[in-house]
Amino acid sequence: MTTLPQRPHTALLVIDVQNGVVVPNSPNREKVIANIGSLIDRARAADVPVIWVQHQDEDLAPGTPAWEYVPELKRVDAEPLVAKSYPDSFEDTDLESVLAERSVGRVLVTGAQTDCCIRSTLHGALVRGYDATLVADAHTTEDLTEYGAPAPEQVIAHTNLYWSNQHAPGRQGGTVETAEVTF
Repeated sequence: MTTLPQRPHTALLVIDVQNGVVVPNSPNREKVIANIGSLIDRARAADVPVIWVQHQDEDLAPGTPAWEYVPELKRVDAEPLVAKSYPDSFEDTDLESVLAERSVGRVLVTGAQTDCCIRSTLHGALVRGYDATLVADAHTTEDLTEYGAPAPEQVIAHTNLYWSNQHAPGRQGGTVETAEVTF
């Protein structure tokens, strides 16, 4: 349903699953990482592009342990790696050209942080003409309750709820569980 002409393919986005982002106390950390790993394996088997997005800033400096992807997930050299410095994975990156080269009009979104980079990328994709599906059990966030935010589990549940009905003219949002993803 994408509004991007000649873009019939799907890609899996793996956003910011880095040591300094997906910390040991991230909600459902092990399950989320396992689900993303399963999706990566299934995407590779179906010859669906896996696009890795990696945040960098003063807290996530390239080459530092915090900046590295979690050890449970291994990128294959042939898979694109998109460096970003803003929450929206499209903003000031080459993600659009990476997707265009592969005729991708639908993205499946996984990773972290739910209330920042995941939400921003979902909205960024939809406004740019992509169908954007959130994998409901393959994203997580940190606990920001000390700053007045809801508990992380509530942030995740709320994001799944509001994105499940998201759409725009000629574009579709929505959520899906890992087990129900089709490539």
